[in-house]
Amino acid sequence: MPAPVNELKLALQDGHVQFGVWLTMASGRVAEIAGKAGFDWCLIDAEHGPNTLTTIADQLLALAGTEAHAVVRVPVGEDWILKQVLDLGVQTVVVPMVDTAEQAAQVAAAVRYPGKGSRGMGAALARASGYGEIVDYVSSANDQICLFVQIESAQAVANVDAIAAVEGVDGLFVGPADLSADMGFVGQMGAPEVLAAIDHVYARTLAAGKIAGTVLFDPADFENQVTKGVTFLGLGSDSILINRAFRDLVGKAPRS
Repeated sequence: MPAPVNELKLALQDGHVQFGVWLTMASGRVAEIAGKAGFDWCLIDAEHGPNTLTTIADQLLALAGTEAHAVVRVPVGEDWILKQVLDLGVQTVVVPMVDTAEQAAQVAAAVRYPGKGSRGMGAALARASGYGEIVDYVSSANDQICLFVQIESAQAVANVDAIAAVEGVDGLFVGPADLSADMGFVGQMGAPEVLAAIDHVYARTLAAGKIAGTVLFDPADFENQVTKGVTFLGLGSDSILINRAFRDLVGKAPRS
């Protein structure tokens, strides 16, 4: 029995736009609600969200009962955390703050088994293999991994061609907040210089045959991003959506 097919990766490789949401609240119940809402993917954020391996595992179980594909953003691009997240059964990962081709190559190796990488051989003990039930997991898992590296600095933009050329990197994901800050435009993601840099990343990513991704918080910009070739598109986050919904609701309450 081989590793499960990564349907999200197949859809993205076929050019189908896949919409998702950021999960930052470390809640299995919120993950389940989001997974049943109709998103193609839900990203469990362990960089800025208060997530641990245990809370990630809980949310993976919650999402397993939905149609949404589970994605995890790790806190750092280090082998140990990538290994543990993959052993939980995650097939699509986002790695923040990748500035060079060398960093991208290290991450690409960390998420794949020897032959194509350096992932540790512990799957027989892990959820990824059904705790040993998927006997061909190690020999089939590499092809089902989908790796996004985040472009979040001026250095990464300058190195975008080299990063996109790294074998094993499936997509480049623009982090607009950190990128704008690194470029000297803190809190100004709409600055013309920032938008030009983002468009450049998209163009070079697509030219390399890789997948372009980003996350937004303004519905008015969703269609524009798709027009530019973004197919892995985050539509917001649980915390912001819940905050807006609560404030909207309380604002409608009649007050004397």
